[in-house]
Amino acid sequence: MYQLVSLATAEIEIKKSRFLGQLYPVTTRAEARSLLLNIRATHPNAVHVCWALICDGDSGLDDDGEPSGTAARPIYNVLVHKQLHNILAVVIRYWGGTKLGAGGLTRAYGQAISDAFKTAELQQVESYCERIFHLQFADESSLRRLCEQHQISIVSANYADTVELRLKLKQQQVQAFEQLASDLLRGSLQMRDPDIC
Repeated sequence: MYQLVSLATAEIEIKKSRFLGQLYPVTTRAEARSLLLNIRATHPNAVHVCWALICDGDSGLDDDGEPSGTAARPIYNVLVHKQLHNILAVVIRYWGGTKLGAGGLTRAYGQAISDAFKTAELQQVESYCERIFHLQFADESSLRRLCEQHQISIVSANYADTVELRLKLKQQQVQAFEQLASDLLRGSLQMRDPDIC
């Protein structure tokens, strides 16, 4: 997964229609809404402000009056193809007087965002998830040392008949770490909630 470092823009013209592609780093839908209000205020004469949003636990699309699937969907497809996260992509269209047809619109909106990526600075983002481990009291210090060696965070510890440790780790290291922990504790480790990731 990647994330945008700062604003990136591009402008294309097709049959006298201007398409302004803009990419914004965002972390919430509320932040995206605020940006969209400012964009609309800055471009009051634009005929369409189409957008796609991908952020933590939330995404959205809006064709803003263009035929369904011809604007926001191609924008969204570019974001997914580039494996982006926490991003708002907006294309502002100024009408040029000539209809482009569904295929022409799809290409124009996709190209405006693709061209904005030519100037974008991206950074790789690590995906994290949580796992719950149940173990005997005597094994807790061994698992804690293993977590330390692999830079895995212990989110919480609960004590009852057994020790329950909730760990936060990089998604790419889950399988290998689970095997290491199981080997270390001679198979006495119980892992729960494999679908938390």
